[in-house]
Amino acid sequence: MKSYAYVFILSLFIMSCSTSETSSENSIHTLEYQKQVDSLLGKMTLEEKVGQMVQYSGGWDLTGPATNANTQLKKQQIEKGLVGSMLNVTSVEQVREAQKLAIEKSRLKIPMLFGFDVIHGYKTMFPIPLGEAASWDLDLMQRTAAVSAKEATAAGVNWTFAPMVDISRDARWGRIMESAGEDTYLNTQVGLAKMKGYQGEDLANPTTMAACAKHFAGYGFVEAGKEYNTVNIGENEFHNAVLPPFKVLAEAGIATFMNSFSDMDGLPATASHELQKELLKEKWNYKGFVVSDWGSIKELETHGVTANLAESASMAVQAGNDMDMESNAYAEHLVQLVEDEVVAESRVNDAVGRILNLKFQLGLFDNPYKYCDEAREKTDIMSKENMDLAYEAALKSMVLLKNENQILPISDEVKSIALIGPLANDKNTPLGNWRGKAIDDSAVSVYEGLKGKLSNSVELSYHEGIDFIKGGESFGSPLKINTTDNSKIEEAVKLAKSKELVVLVVGESAFQSGEGRSQANIGFAGLQNELIEAVYEANPNTIMVLMNGRPMDISWSAKHFPAILEAWHLGSQAGNAIADVLLGNYNPSGKLTVSFPRSSGQEPFYYNHKNTGRPTGSPNEVVFSNTTDVNDEPLFPFGFGLSYTSFDYGEIKLSKNNFNKGEKLTAEIEVTNSGDRFGEEVVQLYIRDLVASRTRPVLELKAFEKVGLKPGESKTISFEISEKDIQFYTANKKWEAEAGEFKLFIGPHSEELKVETFHYE
Repeated sequence: MKSYAYVFILSLFIMSCSTSETSSENSIHTLEYQKQVDSLLGKMTLEEKVGQMVQYSGGWDLTGPATNANTQLKKQQIEKGLVGSMLNVTSVEQVREAQKLAIEKSRLKIPMLFGFDVIHGYKTMFPIPLGEAASWDLDLMQRTAAVSAKEATAAGVNWTFAPMVDISRDARWGRIMESAGEDTYLNTQVGLAKMKGYQGEDLANPTTMAACAKHFAGYGFVEAGKEYNTVNIGENEFHNAVLPPFKVLAEAGIATFMNSFSDMDGLPATASHELQKELLKEKWNYKGFVVSDWGSIKELETHGVTANLAESASMAVQAGNDMDMESNAYAEHLVQLVEDEVVAESRVNDAVGRILNLKFQLGLFDNPYKYCDEAREKTDIMSKENMDLAYEAALKSMVLLKNENQILPISDEVKSIALIGPLANDKNTPLGNWRGKAIDDSAVSVYEGLKGKLSNSVELSYHEGIDFIKGGESFGSPLKINTTDNSKIEEAVKLAKSKELVVLVVGESAFQSGEGRSQANIGFAGLQNELIEAVYEANPNTIMVLMNGRPMDISWSAKHFPAILEAWHLGSQAGNAIADVLLGNYNPSGKLTVSFPRSSGQEPFYYNHKNTGRPTGSPNEVVFSNTTDVNDEPLFPFGFGLSYTSFDYGEIKLSKNNFNKGEKLTAEIEVTNSGDRFGEEVVQLYIRDLVASRTRPVLELKAFEKVGLKPGESKTISFEISEKDIQFYTANKKWEAEAGEFKLFIGPHSEELKVETFHYE
């Protein structure tokens, strides 16, 4: 049997990895149901205990007969109380039927958990997480998560595998769409908002659900942005960039954690004792449970750290992985491993106790069918109220990247518009990937949105321009992108020439991003470049609307088109929201949470990089940290986003220029709406530690505030800076603030900032 004590990046510094010394107390940490858990554990056989650690995917109609030997076996195991959780079982009918098997047939009648990937909605689709994060509106994100939970629980689901708080610096990684972008602080705040939305104030409330922090840890740093790939990251970067969101969520009481598919320093996360047991459960005092990602225990053998499934089960469970998602490793081998004294039964008891505690918190022992409410299933899903929120979220998530000569909003004087592009009348792409139980082709298209909101005096003509993707539009299926048939471009060009204005809708299909959708090239796929250049040549008075799940290389378009609106995959109400921004019914307020590069070759590309010993020099010098063929400045920087109005920033005023441990300083700045219409601005505060025991980033986001201002209105924005805001994982291998000089920056984005200096003694 192979040992699980492999060298891992955490091993040298595990006992000092925290931003504070103690964990906060809350329901998930205090294990309020410990007496009931202990009583139930005392009644369970070893087989029944191991069964609680098993999760199976539904995959068949639970109301009908089992269709093959595998489903028959799973059904029999549920009836024997040997399954703790199901995933991908949705609808009240299906969940009730599955739960009945456990409650009415098993000896101890322990209810099952029902999990599902409720990532940015259940049936009502909100913007993809990367898009919604661009709103910088934490209240909005909490509300959309709460509605997602309300819908999912109305269909019987009580556990979501979200939020994902992987720091995502590489646009080639398809899963960047599921993140809040490249910044650690922002990911932490978004993760908290999402957790609060899903879990609410009380998990026993039937409209709330258990959330899951994923993927623990480092998954966003996979080499070359390639899905499931190896992660190589240093100790300092791991602590300062990757771990903070997970620690905050653990302390805040998130119900579950999910580990990562990737290996780091030679050890897959699923098998990491140091990461899951020592750091998460011991150092951070986390009392929830850890679930593997799909099949990741079985994949330990493929990684090459075990010889067979039994060894994989042993390594994973002893490392602290509590529930096995679809590997069959625990179901097939864990009982024997305990009986052979390879795995201690106390470890099984710990895992099962954590799982049972959550079931008690959800109220499943009081009422196993509390999420099986047929009335709610009819009223709480895709309601008008939910659609209104989807519309609000879509509005607030868009980012205006370029607007020369105020071509936007579209003038009332424009009487003819050509709407062109393969995504212009697409009702499926706006739903995005990881779309829950969304109904295909249920989104409002841009064509529908404009048609419904334009005056009857405006002529709107549509042409798709090219066939884009034909086939493979589903999770796990290879995309079939048209790269040869350009026969429709000529007609699109004729249409563009004949109209006063063109709105060109291009980008990525829904399934170009997401899990398993890594790309080496983040430019326009297929024949889109040919269409883009032909339309521009035909009519330079063209507005580009981007639909995408990642930052893209849009360098040519940014140089030529007068206006570009970043619209992501905005969800169910995409077309209505896009139309209202184009027509000026809503003033865009979104800001990028990821940097846009000028070339795929620059990835990973992010604002909070290190200075290096030879920072970027002048264009005439090459012996500096730059590339000789591409401008190193971002095409569009982190935090950037335009408005239909303008904002002026005053000078920063500090309450004092020096502060000590236990003290705080206040930074104030006056922001004025100098334009002629109401607008919202995201005021951003960054800090730079000039001299430290380890190299520090050139900038780090530490606070932000979104403020709405009327024309001519001014408001003083105030931020408090404390010792906590300047702490980092130092050469002493612990979180602390070091004395020294700091720069404090405030501005509209990471490359347009006012600056002041302060000292920490």
